[in-house]
Amino acid sequence: MAAPIPRRQGQEGPSVWQKLKMGAMMGGGVGLTIGFIFGSYSIIRGGAGPRGFMATLSQYMLSSAATFSFFLAIGSVIRSDSPMIMIPPHLQAARLQLLAASAGEVPTEVRSKAEGFAIMRARWDAERRRQQA
Repeated sequence: MAAPIPRRQGQEGPSVWQKLKMGAMMGGGVGLTIGFIFGSYSIIRGGAGPRGFMATLSQYMLSSAATFSFFLAIGSVIRSDSPMIMIPPHLQAARLQLLAASAGEVPTEVRSKAEGFAIMRARWDAERRRQQA
């Protein structure tokens, strides 16, 4: 496996169009493979039919490739559409807290990982005591 290409500061990732093409190509490859497997199985089991072996197998492969490439292309665009994907989770939480505070809602507390772990450990201990009693 090749080493990942290091990204320079400020360099952007692939565009939505490039992700769409990449999803379609990957879906096409997966679809051709699945179409070959299931088409071959269907031909072995039920015969090639009046059109012959190659025409039947190619129809299975092409229809499967078209379906897979369509859905993987759509999925890759949907996945890259959200701007929140590029923001780390701790910054997403801080952003949501600031939005809630600016809307007049009661802000929730932000705790460190250590504090959260201590609270979780206390809850586990309390639950263990409750189950043993």
